[in-house]
Amino acid sequence: MADFSFFKFINVAILLLVVVTISGHAQLTTNFYSKSCPILLSAVTPVVKSAINREPRMGASLLRLFFHDCFVNGCDGSLLLDDTSSFTGEKNAAANRNSARGFEVIDSIKSSVENVCPGVVSCADIIAIAARDSTHLLGGPFWDVKLGRRDARTASQAAANNSIPPPTSNLNQLISRFNALGLSTRDLVALSGSHTIGQARCTSFRARTYNETNIDTLFAQTRRSNCPSTSGSGDNNLAPLDLQTPASFENNYFKNLINRRGLLHSDQQLFAGGSTDSIVRTYSNSESSFRNDFVAAMIKMGDISPLTGSRGEIRKNCRRVN
Repeated sequence: MADFSFFKFINVAILLLVVVTISGHAQLTTNFYSKSCPILLSAVTPVVKSAINREPRMGASLLRLFFHDCFVNGCDGSLLLDDTSSFTGEKNAAANRNSARGFEVIDSIKSSVENVCPGVVSCADIIAIAARDSTHLLGGPFWDVKLGRRDARTASQAAANNSIPPPTSNLNQLISRFNALGLSTRDLVALSGSHTIGQARCTSFRARTYNETNIDTLFAQTRRSNCPSTSGSGDNNLAPLDLQTPASFENNYFKNLINRRGLLHSDQQLFAGGSTDSIVRTYSNSESSFRNDFVAAMIKMGDISPLTGSRGEIRKNCRRVN
């Protein structure tokens, strides 16, 4: 009897361990908040819409936050944390300093969500929903966002500096970085299509417009007009990533690449005689192919190393840990 009780205890202990393990590594689902916060989307979307109505560029900025969050230790809301005495956050990393924006919109969304579902929805999930809403409100596709992420309790400027591909990246560097995160070369090209909206600072495209030859001459001259060659002069001047329709989500970005009108060096690398040329041609000829692949890649990117189950926390304020 004693032996039986002992083995029964062991079996129960193993079962509990399995349950704890599963709960610590739960899967993201599209209906994660269906019971705990059923009106979540009605609290998020109007705030995103209002922000884009005030400034169409904000849609691209919110979408970019999702990229820059997920690429650094996974989609965990770490990008939103302000610096503290114990860590230097990601906002002042090279890819984000004087560039990443929309944090106040995330704050507004969080306040709206907290009003209806206090302490339930993570900042990491709010970024994911805002990215989808921004894409859709600017004419892009709609998809059901997988949710259930929790928020990181720390951030790392060093990790951000090492993880987010700079605009000077060549094709091999881009492919390598995306592959390291489980994203394919096709995902890379599809996600780069997010540059069909938004603007970039002079510091990001100066070298390309003055020094590179794989660029349309008239396009280069146009970009030089608001981006002086001297560093420090006009550094924050902006130019649209898509010359024709910078506030409309479609496939003009890929048509621009074929015409050597990619604004960033990393953009034009996708169509420069390399392995991604054929994908660019496909997307330039078929907007539906681009949209379908973009959705698949966004969902895939959203699955990068989320904190789930008992890991992380649900921040009350997206800028600081509880």
